[in-house]
Amino acid sequence: MELNAVGLLDDSDIDLVEAAIALSLADRPGGDAGRLRRLVTGWAIALQRDTAPVSAAARARRLASLISSEAGITGATEDYDDPRNCDLIAVIERQRGLPVALALLYVALARRVGWKANALNLPGHVIVEVRSGVDTALIDVFDHGNIISQERALEIARHAGGEPQLPFAPMNNRHILIRLVTNQASRARASGDIRRALTLYERMTSVSPRMASLWWERARLEQLLGLNTAARASLTAMLETTHDQGLTRRIKAALAALARSDS
Repeated sequence: MELNAVGLLDDSDIDLVEAAIALSLADRPGGDAGRLRRLVTGWAIALQRDTAPVSAAARARRLASLISSEAGITGATEDYDDPRNCDLIAVIERQRGLPVALALLYVALARRVGWKANALNLPGHVIVEVRSGVDTALIDVFDHGNIISQERALEIARHAGGEPQLPFAPMNNRHILIRLVTNQASRARASGDIRRALTLYERMTSVSPRMASLWWERARLEQLLGLNTAARASLTAMLETTHDQGLTRRIKAALAALARSDS
């Protein structure tokens, strides 16, 4: 799957595993995507052969038993800032990752067998919600797939300095993918690697071309690198994605400032 193709899909039609593979291969063309596909397929077959768990908690425990207990894939506690923790192929190889990468695996596997699951966006963290009818269970995928209470989820969010709102917001497929890459981009930006950050924002605008904030940050990075023509193109693309009058004025002001700098 090409990243530009992801950008053309309706959100519900995005295959999270295939899209994450495309992001991984953009950095490491030789990555073992086949191993990841086989692993997810094997997990799905194992779930389908089981006597189907009825309760949300039983389904959550079964997901965790496959991914965390049997495959040994859990949170990257010792090297949290390593960019490979957001590269799904590397996560499988190294058996550790960031919450959003692990949540992607849990959600994708659950949906592959027809279970309802969402990644929930907490301040500084991502957890997974599994549903069965009106029954729900929460999984802290970073902590060995432990089932947690809503109170514990609130505590995690507050510890990260946030003020969580109930109910927790589910992330759509694009949001999951963008958060995956944003983690890498923010680390590149913090280390002063502007070109790497720009490369990652180029990928994000391919995956989510209608997210105006991505075009804005991409234009800022292009300006920092002296790529004013590219920055104008990004701002123009952003202009085409928004109906917010205040944001439109801001974009036009930025375009005017670029024109003055070129004169």
